[in-house]
Amino acid sequence: MLTTTLALTAVAIALAVVAIFAGYKALNGSRQDGDRMAMLSEAMTRLAESQASLQGRLSQMAEGQVAAQASVAAHLQAQERNVTKILDERLADVTRRVGENLVKAGEKTGESLTALQARLAVIDAAQKNIADLSQSVTSLRQLLSNKQARGAVAQSQMEDLVRDMLPVEYFEFQHTLSNGKRADCILKLPNPPGALCVDSKYPLESFARMLDAETDELRRVAMRDFARDVEKHIDDIADKYIISGETGDVALMFVPSDSIFVELQSNFQSTVQYGFKRKVFIVSPNSLWAILNTVRALIRDAKIRDQAVALQAEIGKMMEDVTRLQDRVTKLGSHFKQATDDVRQIETSTAKILRRGTNIAHVNFEKAEAGAPLALDDDSGT
Repeated sequence: MLTTTLALTAVAIALAVVAIFAGYKALNGSRQDGDRMAMLSEAMTRLAESQASLQGRLSQMAEGQVAAQASVAAHLQAQERNVTKILDERLADVTRRVGENLVKAGEKTGESLTALQARLAVIDAAQKNIADLSQSVTSLRQLLSNKQARGAVAQSQMEDLVRDMLPVEYFEFQHTLSNGKRADCILKLPNPPGALCVDSKYPLESFARMLDAETDELRRVAMRDFARDVEKHIDDIADKYIISGETGDVALMFVPSDSIFVELQSNFQSTVQYGFKRKVFIVSPNSLWAILNTVRALIRDAKIRDQAVALQAEIGKMMEDVTRLQDRVTKLGSHFKQATDDVRQIETSTAKILRRGTNIAHVNFEKAEAGAPLALDDDSGT
């Protein structure tokens, strides 16, 4: 509204200026012309009237502007109160929700902290176990670095397997042979295969160098040393623990590491074949368990054979007893037949005696006194 009023005012002023300028120009053009002076006076009069009319309109417009501003102000105040109320309600709702969320978040945080503490306790226990395991690995590494201790570990592992799988009468540890050599273990098996010597070996040093080699050349050297060490162990076992007439034709070399056994079977077939040639079989804990399981089956079969011989002897004796029993049953049958005949004859005699007694009981003694003879049955026979 105010912009429209200002625009009209500017238009009126512009028209007045144009009219004055036109009158002034006309006046300058012919100052002696009275008509033009009259026209200028008339123009000035119209201008004054226009200004008065314009002033009136401006006053009306100002009054309308004030009323409009008052209406707008009242409307704005009402909207402000409405907005303030809505904002207060929403702020209260937001505050309530924030409070509830904070409570829930606090509860969840408490639960999370509890779970975190439990997990931290588990992690602490795991770290402790890892530290203990690391210490154990270090101790084991130190233990295995000593040849004697390493041999004791291999010996203990082999003895545990043998004890678990075989009866005590079928094995002996640290058995001394006729050549004065002492085997780690001898398996006392029936023929075949006969007694088997088991010797534990642990070629760890050259095997570890082979695994830790950083170059191909170092690995080739370590592999050559490893093969040489294993073949030396094979030669020692073949020379010491295979004795004709005392032990079986073969011996076992126990390697207490399945990883070493797998490496030999995978990449050192020539060394394994060399052991076959010298009749020395390389075994690991798993393969020794399989062999001992087979040995236990052989022992069970041998026991069954021995028991079968004893069982056959007992069956023969039982058949003799059955034959004697049959003879005695036959004799008893004949005795039963004779006893049956005797009982039948006794029954016949008893029947006769009963008939005679009945006849005697029915005798008429009065007729007998009159001279009549007694009427008795005449039985004949036995």
